[in-house]
Amino acid sequence: MNAWTVPALVALGSYLLGSIPFGLILAHFGGAGDLRAIGSGNIGATNVLRTGRKGLAAATLALDAAKGAVAVLIAERVLPGLGPLAGVFAFYGHLFPVWLRFRGGKGIATYLGIALALFWPCGLTFAIVWLAASLLTRHSSIGGIGAALLTPVCAAYFFESALTLMFLAFGLTVLWTHRANIVRLFAGTEPRIGDR
Repeated sequence: MNAWTVPALVALGSYLLGSIPFGLILAHFGGAGDLRAIGSGNIGATNVLRTGRKGLAAATLALDAAKGAVAVLIAERVLPGLGPLAGVFAFYGHLFPVWLRFRGGKGIATYLGIALALFWPCGLTFAIVWLAASLLTRHSSIGGIGAALLTPVCAAYFFESALTLMFLAFGLTVLWTHRANIVRLFAGTEPRIGDR
């Protein structure tokens, strides 16, 4: 094989894995309807929760995180050092899935799974900040944005320069995917966790 063949295959496989819309699939087969016509129209766990199906929302969260982690772990098994490449393609595959005309989720759960698989202290930091901020404010968007932006700080603290840049790119992307949420937060119209 050429030197680029394995990285290219890992990138493609990670993108395809990341692009699986678990929230949409679970909501459909769980009888909750088409997520794109519910709440924010997003395919992530928070919008699944708005259907009132807590089990489906938890499963969506777990599977979206798992696909990020699995992409990283498989890549490292194939060729050590390719984990970050896999993480990038899984993350952006979740955001821009070819199956849904490149309109996917907002990346929080997948980011968590990638961070846990690449460097667990950063993944743990992400989970704690996300959970704490979400519970305190009852806004999943605040928890997700806060976690996404603090995770590169964690990587920098441990002198993980490559991960710092990667997580910073993820964090800025999360700000972009949450731009409508940010507007609603300032307007006081952002739905709280548990609202249907």
